[in-house]
Amino acid sequence: MQTVTLDNGARMPLLGFGVYQIPAEDTERAVSEALAAGYRLLDTAAAYGNEEAVGRAIEASGIPREELFVTTKLWVQDAPAEENTKRAFETSLAKLRLDYVDLYLMHQPFGDVYGQWRGMEALNREGVTKAIGVANFYPDRLIDLVLNNEITPAVNQIETHPFFQRTEYQELMREHGVQLQSWGGFAEGRNDLFANPLLAEIGKEYDKSVAQVVLRWLTQRGVVAIPKSVRAERMAENIDVFDFQLTDEQMAAIATLDTGSSLFFDHHDPEMVAWLAKRRLNA
Repeated sequence: MQTVTLDNGARMPLLGFGVYQIPAEDTERAVSEALAAGYRLLDTAAAYGNEEAVGRAIEASGIPREELFVTTKLWVQDAPAEENTKRAFETSLAKLRLDYVDLYLMHQPFGDVYGQWRGMEALNREGVTKAIGVANFYPDRLIDLVLNNEITPAVNQIETHPFFQRTEYQELMREHGVQLQSWGGFAEGRNDLFANPLLAEIGKEYDKSVAQVVLRWLTQRGVVAIPKSVRAERMAENIDVFDFQLTDEQMAAIATLDTGSSLFFDHHDPEMVAWLAKRRLNA
């Protein structure tokens, strides 16, 4: 598996397995099948409600811990967020049945962001999370966090797919040592992604599916991808994307699909901010 090197020197697989929207009762089987298919990066979150199932699958796999890269995420915390962050992390760690995680992300750019980050920095210094980062941070929020804190986020996990490509933002993150990780790489099938004529035509040239073309496009850009599936054959297909390379012309053609805007929700929308602020987790 190809990897990227984070700003703290840690090596992160370029392609992993995400469990967003996989029901808890299906997660253990799905993760077990993903590990059997060769995935070593696993991405979960407290908000997904399936950390325990991920932990059971890891434990049952017998794979040495050092061969895995496990990510989970902190949900929005109110003041005193520094203390709340430690408690939330300890809950996640217990559910995962691990001694440490490789990456801990702040899931949303809301709540007491600075208190949450101070708490995450403390966890990083303790060594119970090897790297810390953020998710869903737009450029203004990210740069503010970078400039006003000791530790720079190692990763920013954001919506990134052929219809919202984030190319300029990726360059800005690169300048500050932040790795771009994609969520929603397949746009959840919106805009008829899997029937897109351009992506399908490119796939024919390599005998690859549209999904494989998209994953190759992401990873070839140096974007970490975490496709989700509950079908073993799809997991095997999704990880089989390192035996071909898109040409410069094909990369340029895919660039024309960019709409420059989200297909899901806007973190600048006051109604969305209010909705997220009202969500609370039972730790």
